[in-house]
Amino acid sequence: MTPDTLLAELKTLLLDAVDKAEPPGGLGPDEPFFGPESRLQLDSLDALQVSMAIQKRYGIRMPDSKETRRALTSLATLAAHIGDRL
Repeated sequence: MTPDTLLAELKTLLLDAVDKAEPPGGLGPDEPFFGPESRLQLDSLDALQVSMAIQKRYGIRMPDSKETRRALTSLATLAAHIGDRL
């Protein structure tokens, strides 16, 4: 799987898991998921839903909260996290 394919797949997975539409202009690979700069405004329940969707789709568990927090910073960090484990 190419990096671009993984990013596109993860974007779809993320938006489906949190039941949100892609923000106007698209979701950039380095755009934050959480915090004041986030257009998605995700919360801890969203993080749980995304981690469950990742486990279901890729078989990758994210049990460590610090690791999960780092992986769920942006699409790019999530793609790197998953790419390292596939």
